[in-house]
Amino acid sequence: MPFYEKGDVRIAYEEAGTGFPLLIIAGGGLNSTIEWAMQSAPFNAMAEFKNEYRCIVTDLRNAHGGQSTGPLEVDRPWDSYTDDQLGLMDHLGIKRFIVLGYCIGAPYIWNLVKRAPDRVVAAVPAQPVGWNKAHPTYMRDLSLKSWAPELIKRNPAITQDMIDKFLNRMFPNPDFLFSVNRDFVRSCLTPMLILLDDTPGHPYDIAWETAMLAPRSELAHYPWKEPKELIPIAVRQIRSFLRAHRPA
Repeated sequence: MPFYEKGDVRIAYEEAGTGFPLLIIAGGGLNSTIEWAMQSAPFNAMAEFKNEYRCIVTDLRNAHGGQSTGPLEVDRPWDSYTDDQLGLMDHLGIKRFIVLGYCIGAPYIWNLVKRAPDRVVAAVPAQPVGWNKAHPTYMRDLSLKSWAPELIKRNPAITQDMIDKFLNRMFPNPDFLFSVNRDFVRSCLTPMLILLDDTPGHPYDIAWETAMLAPRSELAHYPWKEPKELIPIAVRQIRSFLRAHRPA
């Protein structure tokens, strides 16, 4: 497995296929890994699209079960991960790319678009993470249980106080998305294909509102994951969307 390294950051990644670059961001919350993208995602995007695209997928920095490591940047959680993603693209010599992100990949997509609007050609947020009014601390609580304990074990320099500050900044109660606000979404001209979901971590209403606000957004059919016979239809829709928006 190759690595991208910059200072104290070491990011594991894999790539397959040729063509226009497609960055795939795995789900699994802060334990977003290549393995999740290959084995736990509703569909394996790399396997589906490597015949037309140069597909790239990474282990998230400090994800349990992954091989990427780096500092816990308490004051800039979203931007620290976006630094890794953009830095990897630079390392691979990629200027412009498409992004497909599952779950937590959606707020990373929005932050990528905010940070580098000239580089993200189009994006597919699938089952997007967002703030859920019925479960307002869901993502923070999940991260405290599934991510924080293992990180503290691996790196004793990271304290529980650092974890708490990091997660409070990453998952506040903004009544919307975590990485951008409504004004930004209204002004965003990046084409988006949004695949809705309806779970505590993937609230339907926030994803729907995002699609209504973003001027160049489209909605995939819903439901698309269950029954599983619907998934190939969603994949075909994504394929059509990618072909329509990739540069010639």
